Amino acid sequence: MIPVPTKIDVFVDYVCPFCFLVEPAIEELRRERDVEVTIRPFELRPDPVPTLRPEDDYLPRVWRESVYPMAERVGVPVQLPSVSPQPRTEKAFMVLQLAQERGLGAAYTEAMFSAFFQDDRDIGLDEVIVDVATSVGLDRAEVEEALRSDERRQQQRADQDYAVRTVGIDAVPTVVVEGQVLRGVPSAARLKKAVDDLASRGPAPDRTQP
Repeated sequence: MIPVPTKIDVFVDYVCPFCFLVEPAIEELRRERDVEVTIRPFELRPDPVPTLRPEDDYLPRVWRESVYPMAERVGVPVQLPSVSPQPRTEKAFMVLQLAQERGLGAAYTEAMFSAFFQDDRDIGLDEVIVDVATSVGLDRAEVEEALRSDERRQQQRADQDYAVRTVGIDAVPTVVVEGQVLRGVPSAARLKKAVDDLASRGPAPDRTQP
């Protein structure tokens, strides 16, 4: 029997620093286990919910107490973005659909995180999204078409609904290992244990993906 990769869903929002900081653990999991990782969108504050402002007390406190210490531990340089209010990510996720279709979902996601948390760019702007997308090899015309696509916008909203109503996502990052939900920023060791535990129990039943 041909081994079947373990399916891993990683729910993220591109304005969540912890979603960026889980990337090293996901990469280690990819290297050391036979897994199929799918990045899935979850907007923390979809329109019309107000987004956060870095000049308010909340973000600087969270970054000082939690984000910067974790970033140092995992070896990922980050800075609190100055973009105010923080951008919405619906359009960036519409282009994620295209990136996944072209086999570039992981590269696009990493580039989007880097643009926001390392380069302080406004990833809600079309021109920034296009620049990030083309930097990983996506075609400019296809990216611009994706940003205008009502079909992709509806798909993004369906993906958001799937995350909330079907999986029960209420915060990110959330990693789902064949139905097992791991919330927060799991270590690579925890992720590998989850995969190994599944393997020891035998094949998992088929799951229906949206």
